[in-house]
Amino acid sequence: MAETSTTTTTIPPPLPLKIIAGADSFGCSLKDALVSHLRSLNIEVEDLGTSSYYSIAAEVGRRVSAASSTPSSPTPDIRGLVACGTGVGVSIFANKFPGVFAATCLSTADAANSRSINNSNVLAVSGMATSPDSAIEILDTWLKTPFKSPCPASNSTPWSAELESFLDNSLSEMPVIGAKDSNPKQQEDESGNTSACALCCLVKNRKLDPIEIIPGGAMKIVRESPTSAIVSFKAGSVEPAHHHTFGHDLVVLKGSKRVWNLSKKAKYDLGVDDYLFTPAGDVHRVKYFEDTEFFIKWEGKWDIFFDEEMEVAKFEIEKEAEDGFELIK
Repeated sequence: MAETSTTTTTIPPPLPLKIIAGADSFGCSLKDALVSHLRSLNIEVEDLGTSSYYSIAAEVGRRVSAASSTPSSPTPDIRGLVACGTGVGVSIFANKFPGVFAATCLSTADAANSRSINNSNVLAVSGMATSPDSAIEILDTWLKTPFKSPCPASNSTPWSAELESFLDNSLSEMPVIGAKDSNPKQQEDESGNTSACALCCLVKNRKLDPIEIIPGGAMKIVRESPTSAIVSFKAGSVEPAHHHTFGHDLVVLKGSKRVWNLSKKAKYDLGVDDYLFTPAGDVHRVKYFEDTEFFIKWEGKWDIFFDEEMEVAKFEIEKEAEDGFELIK
């Protein structure tokens, strides 16, 4: 009897999975429950903790984006998990980064559809609307559903060849949408007019009031509590060391500055589009190298407490080479 030879096709195992997680205060409990579940499945998790919904989602989105833009064979399949009160805000800000496809999922059907149709790589969940048990079911469905697999949107049957082709093409077409507008500083439209980000337009149309206690500064509060404001300083201006009751996020819209965080023995050089979070109570000093504008949001109502006189601040800045601070760029 002749022997029959068979050829076995070995399917390579999927890349190991890593999840980058973060939440705001409304989603932190749910995020913690999901992180524990992921670790029980032996999935690597990098937990970024808790911050404002836009800050934490942006950081998760930034890291997932960086992983998707520089793939290599040993690199794990890196996805994100974000949570806030509704799951909507974190999804919006994670999606600011190229290659990120964040989906807010309130049901297992949402999770399956987002993976099958959109190849979602960031799961956003609601801390107010979803129980831990339901969220675990949503997460498990999201983890186990491959791209183009049968899902509720396909009536749980395979996609037609025509729709499969559409989905395949979407993987290359979606990431380039908006690529020509990727320079956030300024773009020209077909009529020759210039367009800028929403914050820049906000600055353009508002008159800033002088900050009497800090020469060279001006500010326009756009929301009282938690306080949000547009702030400008003239080149050469100095903010003496000070602290606030509440932490604050800021984004530089124009110009450049250096921030010394005296509490952390660190200094930061910031230019256009750079972001910095300063925790509540951290003492910090600032020098402006050119006319500078930035958007700032405190976690509560704005206040300021000075920790040194202006002349002391200028003296310390002049001898900064001796300060021993770590420069973080």
